[in-house]
Amino acid sequence: MTAHTAPRTAADLDANDPLAGFVSRFIQSDQVVAYLDGNSLGRPLKTTVDRLGGFVTHDWGSRLIRSWDEQWMELPLTLGDRIGRITLGAAAGQTVVGDSTTVLLYKLIRAAVDARPGRTEIVIDRDNFPTDRFILEGVAAERGLTLRWIDTDPQGGVTAELVADAVGMNTALVVLSQVAYRSGFVADVPAITTVAHAAGALMLWDVCHSAGSVPTSLDAWGVDIAVGCSYKYLNGGPGAPAFAYVASKLQSSLNQPIWGWMGAADVFAMADGFVAAEGMRRFLSGTPPVLGMVPMEDMLDLIEEAGLDAIRSKSLALTTFVIEWTDAHLAQFGVTVGSPRRGERRGSHVTLLHPRFREVTRLLWERDVIPDFRFPTGLRIGLSPLSTTFAEVELGLTLVRDILDQLSD
Repeated sequence: MTAHTAPRTAADLDANDPLAGFVSRFIQSDQVVAYLDGNSLGRPLKTTVDRLGGFVTHDWGSRLIRSWDEQWMELPLTLGDRIGRITLGAAAGQTVVGDSTTVLLYKLIRAAVDARPGRTEIVIDRDNFPTDRFILEGVAAERGLTLRWIDTDPQGGVTAELVADAVGMNTALVVLSQVAYRSGFVADVPAITTVAHAAGALMLWDVCHSAGSVPTSLDAWGVDIAVGCSYKYLNGGPGAPAFAYVASKLQSSLNQPIWGWMGAADVFAMADGFVAAEGMRRFLSGTPPVLGMVPMEDMLDLIEEAGLDAIRSKSLALTTFVIEWTDAHLAQFGVTVGSPRRGERRGSHVTLLHPRFREVTRLLWERDVIPDFRFPTGLRIGLSPLSTTFAEVELGLTLVRDILDQLSD
């Protein structure tokens, strides 16, 4: 289909969607007409209500502190292995759950630059998520390092060629996002990782916007380190803990800076000095946020049942529908597409651009249509494939058109 051709109807796409049955497993709300922000906070699953209730009454209420010995002490590792196997292409023993994305990024960035002594530069793009950039600024100041910035097309993302121009003999670490938070651009992870390694640098990927929506093969791609959150496509809920991946060959050489009792070799030794645990436990610090891990189990069950390839196919269908609908109905108001049109380079959200989208976003929220706004002019349509229908997307985009029409009068 070419640009400005009438898009396929939402009804037809929903009728032929092999994953349509999964939508009913999520909690719906009569206070939401269209939820277009699933890439920021995923909807909860109905079964999670019972799981959380059982956790409170049994695991916590009845087993009490015994649950630490029975399951909770190992939960960051066992849940990490599930996330690794189902969403990251990672073998067991390389993924752990704990802390926030911010804290895990700090711990692993510090560990990585310290593992490359004598190298003085860290490479990152200017359009990366603020947390990633801010943490790198702090670590660079803390360790006397220099940030080398990559300038990118804001409607695209970082390429292997741009990275090759930025890295060199002084590069300790490259930090990039697999899916750009603003444009949705999907980076060529294996090619860029190869470029970083050729320069002797370590490679850290932020997979917050890809885990659970874009098939990923961290082991096969030779990735060193990855960090991701769990409240987007893994539906862990607000404030759910993040996860970290460290390739097995690197684990013993990375020393994270926040030494807490849960990362010690013998957790209950109450030793006078810190000795790091072997394996991924060494990257833990304080007591794991067990309650925040519980909802993830249900979403991982769903992702495994549906299959990540099928989820990716629906994601591409949803984002293609948004682009086609925009071309047919919103372009006349000056709306442009700020995301890649090539499906293989696009994640599970589409950013639309218009100078009045901050105002439009406020009006949409007042009418219970929920996208999000990205400064300066971006309306981000976030599409969580298992919980989103094409009809829901069309309802939301129709209201965008109606509001723009009213504002243009």
